[in-house]
Amino acid sequence: MKYLPINNALFVSNRKKFIKNLKPNSVAILNANDEFPRNGDQDFPFRQNSDFFYLTGIDQEKSILLIAPDCPNAKYKEVLFLVETNDYIKVWYGPKFTKEEATVASGIKNVQWLENFESVLKEVMSTAENVYLNTNENARYSNEVQYRDLRFAKSLKEKYPVHNYLRAAPIITSLRVKKSDVEIELIKKACEITGKAFRRVLGFVKPGVMEYEIEAEIAHEFIRNRASGNSFSPIVASGENACILHYVVNNKECKDGDLILLDFGAEYANYAGDLTRTFPVNGKYNKRQKEVYSACLRVMKAAKKMLVVGTTIDEYHAGVCKVMDKELIGLGLYTEEDVKKQDPAKPMYFRYYMHGTSHFMGMDVHDVGSKQQKLEAGMVFSCEPGIYIPEEKIGIRIENDILVTDKGPVDLTENIPVEVDEIEELMSKKI
Repeated sequence: MKYLPINNALFVSNRKKFIKNLKPNSVAILNANDEFPRNGDQDFPFRQNSDFFYLTGIDQEKSILLIAPDCPNAKYKEVLFLVETNDYIKVWYGPKFTKEEATVASGIKNVQWLENFESVLKEVMSTAENVYLNTNENARYSNEVQYRDLRFAKSLKEKYPVHNYLRAAPIITSLRVKKSDVEIELIKKACEITGKAFRRVLGFVKPGVMEYEIEAEIAHEFIRNRASGNSFSPIVASGENACILHYVVNNKECKDGDLILLDFGAEYANYAGDLTRTFPVNGKYNKRQKEVYSACLRVMKAAKKMLVVGTTIDEYHAGVCKVMDKELIGLGLYTEEDVKKQDPAKPMYFRYYMHGTSHFMGMDVHDVGSKQQKLEAGMVFSCEPGIYIPEEKIGIRIENDILVTDKGPVDLTENIPVEVDEIEELMSKKI
């Protein structure tokens, strides 16, 4: 992988916390992600299953983690199974992890080749009562494809039908929502790389460039700074495209007088950055653009102060919408009288601000977590209010990444330019 090695103490600690939540006499089995076919004989670039990486630090396909803390055979209390490099793999794809390298990366001492998995499984299952299996329980997940963990669960239940099967996902989710110091540093690194890319873009953009050229500049800066690439498909939306929330075709010309809404983030060591900035193609905001941008920025600054221990995302968003209401009235988009007459189920602000303010962040850009749970120190969130006025061809979103602490919110992206004067000054210095 491109990123620098991570101290395996992180993954050792994660497994210890996971094990504390298992019932007595249990075994937990987690699988690496599939290699997904692209077309012909090609696969999409491999990206590890976040839960699996959280517990192992292993970025390799076809891997299996088996944890059986109460297994009578002590050597099977924690086993990592990997594909063994053969001559064909070595020539065509290069060597995979050696056992020694896998131990260094994961902290797991018993590393075995995948061919031994079934024999070890039989012995472990013969003494275990409970079996924890992992599935994708991210509330945003929706896909008809049967992934590896799901296929494994079906197969295992056919072979061992009378064991007590339990869900690993709730345990791992409860652990992943609060980031350790090491994880926070990895997210900071992803944010730092994202900021470098934004500065590069500001020096590059001018009337006539294509949205995909901006996307190329981002990719260049990400890869040269050891990111694996984008943490999600980047949105490079100029002009009226900025009013399409998930615009990703990025194939239009950036025209003089228009704004560009850039929503993107680097992925470093499987941890995500997520940033949105909106800036003028020609380097200068006009009067109306500055008014709307400044209003959105005031909302963002107010919103991030509300990300405090004890609130919930739903409660916090309701507070943000009150601030947004005042700003939209100030922009002349509707009046206080309109608000008094509005249908509570269809508030006036929703026409111009129709999405949530924040989502959990971490190993996935839309990370695991519930909008109803109380915020705790160590959680990381996006903060991304937006104002969209299609009739004026103005779409503005401003997004920073916020760490919740006992002493108040910490902005992990505070060093990335966001003020009008900062952005205009940087855009005056073209590369």
